[in-house]
Amino acid sequence: MHDVNYGSPGISGPPGYDSPAWQRWAMKKGRYYKILEGDRIVGGFIVFPLGGEKAELGRVFIEPDWQNLGIGGRVLAFAESAFPRVKRWALDTPDWNLRTRHVYEKAGYVRVGEIDPGGSFLLIQYEKRIAE
Repeated sequence: MHDVNYGSPGISGPPGYDSPAWQRWAMKKGRYYKILEGDRIVGGFIVFPLGGEKAELGRVFIEPDWQNLGIGGRVLAFAESAFPRVKRWALDTPDWNLRTRHVYEKAGYVRVGEIDPGGSFLLIQYEKRIAE
């Protein structure tokens, strides 16, 4: 199901999701990963190292036919294991998306604030601190 079925105000993605310039910028600033199921690419995500022990998980996206199968939780576990020096993870998600908020909270992320990007919804900020 597309996010519009979960409360999205329309069929679209976050700002820049369909912009080649934004994608090039993200590939230079972060580490871009593809999500595979067998030989098929079913999604992707970006890790933005923020220096020291901090990183931001950005733009986790999974094809609608592959959602609700536990892939999001596996992405979070993979990111944490791939970056063992990171002790503080940050991310944000639209306030309307209860599905992703549930995945993040189930994985130990805690709501720490919100951002108004000037659109029709707020972004909920989450953080997870990894015990040493």
